[in-house]
Amino acid sequence: MFARVVRFTDVTPERIEEIVKRVEESDGPPEGVPSVGLQLIVDGSQGTAVFVGLFETEEKMREGAAALHRSTWASSRSSAGSSHTAMDGKPTHTCGFPTIAGYDTAS
Repeated sequence: MFARVVRFTDVTPERIEEIVKRVEESDGPPEGVPSVGLQLIVDGSQGTAVFVGLFETEEKMREGAAALHRSTWASSRSSAGSSHTAMDGKPTHTCGFPTIAGYDTAS
């Protein structure tokens, strides 16, 4: 799994609403972005957002990065990076402790 992480500045609540609406209406990422998952993390008080796109292969990640770079979505991008994911932790209990690489951190 590969991840593309992009940080945006000068993000308004209206812009976030627009992006969320576009993704929801298209039922997925923008055209040309072969992502298998995405997250948009927003700090409204600072006007910043972090986009995390997940991709099956490095090639698909590069395709997605190129498509996003050409789109209007990248208007206030301040930094971007690409990496191979080393860990994927997901909550497994109602108290929110994650399981990481088969190790239950709640024990």
